[in-house]
Amino acid sequence: MILVTGATGFIGRHLVARLMADGQHVRCLLAEDRQKQLPWPEPPEIITGNLLDEEVLFHAATGVNTIIHLESGQWWGRPRELERIEIVGTRNLIAAARAARVGRMILVSHLGASSSSGYNLLRIKGLVEEQVRSSGLAYTIIRSGIVFGEDDAFVNHIAMMLRANPLFFLMPGRGEVVLHPIYIDDLVEAIVRSLRLIDTLDATLDIGGPEYITVEDLIRTVMRVSQARRLIIPVPPYLMRALAAVYSRVFPRSLLTSQWLDILATNRTAQLGNTFNYFGIRPRRFEDTLLTYMRGRRYWWPMVRYMLRRRPRGI
Repeated sequence: MILVTGATGFIGRHLVARLMADGQHVRCLLAEDRQKQLPWPEPPEIITGNLLDEEVLFHAATGVNTIIHLESGQWWGRPRELERIEIVGTRNLIAAARAARVGRMILVSHLGASSSSGYNLLRIKGLVEEQVRSSGLAYTIIRSGIVFGEDDAFVNHIAMMLRANPLFFLMPGRGEVVLHPIYIDDLVEAIVRSLRLIDTLDATLDIGGPEYITVEDLIRTVMRVSQARRLIIPVPPYLMRALAAVYSRVFPRSLLTSQWLDILATNRTAQLGNTFNYFGIRPRRFEDTLLTYMRGRRYWWPMVRYMLRRRPRGI
């Protein structure tokens, strides 16, 4: 039995579908409001609750041999919500796992995560990693680069922002920060293979795609593929953070958040061969993959729906 938290998130949707296709017995911990439109034709076993309910967590962990921990509020949560979900929620999950004698926990984190980071998202992710390492459970921590795919909340947000302004795009800093994007199917494959690879036990693994890309090159690639060329205007990061604070107060969900800017604040890369060396996976290139689903896609209506959508409740 595998328990998945954050099962309706970007990574979770793809991972649960893959596990079920492989015949795995999957259980998902979901708040009630996230069960209205489940993304799978045949849903897995559902436990209603969240990471802040200790009794529900023990019930969810009972009979489980592996927990895959994906729950996060990084795309919609404010800093205080992020701390509650990530730090307090993970602490509760570890306590429930130990009480239920769960054998192993797999955590998906970020490249650059560190408890001493000056950026809130990376600092919190680093603190969560330390909790997992000191939990007494067998663990695997997979630190990935930016995860992209047809329904992601990073590259697609760039495409949406390009549609929102027909003249220019505000780029944080000078765009020289280096990122290491990885396609969602490659990350899901790595998680699935980690279930049976003994070398991944009690290990922190840094992985990314087959190439590095700067923020400016990433933006220009999205412009080229989505056919939305704009003038790129470099903006000091502190001004971008001020804009993000304003947007977050105006809209229920903002395309531009402080966590989004944390991801773009510093170089975040792994060795190019790590994904193959650890898991035997040859990851797909960024632009080649975008061409399979982004060209000709309309982003105006999805942008409006996202920004007016309610923030999750019950967290």
